Amino acid sequence: MTHNELTWKFLNEFDVESSTLAQARAISLEHGLNPISPAVGAQLALVAAATNATNMIEIGTGCGLSGLWLLSGAPEATLTSIDPEFEYHEQAREFFTEAGFPASRVRLITGKALDVLPRMNENSYDVVLVDGDPNQVEQNVEHALRLVRVGGTVLVPHILHDGDVANPAKRTAAVNGLRAVLTAAQESENIVAALSPAGDGLLQFTKIS
Repeated sequence: MTHNELTWKFLNEFDVESSTLAQARAISLEHGLNPISPAVGAQLALVAAATNATNMIEIGTGCGLSGLWLLSGAPEATLTSIDPEFEYHEQAREFFTEAGFPASRVRLITGKALDVLPRMNENSYDVVLVDGDPNQVEQNVEHALRLVRVGGTVLVPHILHDGDVANPAKRTAAVNGLRAVLTAAQESENIVAALSPAGDGLLQFTKIS
């Protein structure tokens, strides 16, 4: 292995998941989902803890893995999670219960993100996770910026899209949308942004005005 490959392997094996997180990952893979890596999950938990989050929202519940990571960093917070698949919500609910998070602090909304997000209160969330349909990432990030409070953070995992974002030959709608989000994050004066290479990439930006 090269030096970079060894570093990458060490980085992505550093964080160890609990049994509940490991089960949620296994079920996610069985459903053909693309779950966040443990390294990205640990960063979600860190941001939730550092933000002292009390109100969080995620776009894309899946089987609950990312929500479990967020709540592990802010166990007293309330999490709202949106996904169009009722089956995923049923599975996620089991994992949240198993992890000890009461139903009163986990609000699962079954529906399309672009139908649900306009009804959410703006400037109301400490952390917003955007992990829904990659073809709608630009619209979802726009909503995220509206929903997050000043001082709050938006998290966009899978931002590198299996390396496609760095490959100029790749020009699908999803890849172009992710590039547009990255460009906007670089150019905006209203946020402070950072791009992590962990997992499949994690874009983090904090709203400052």
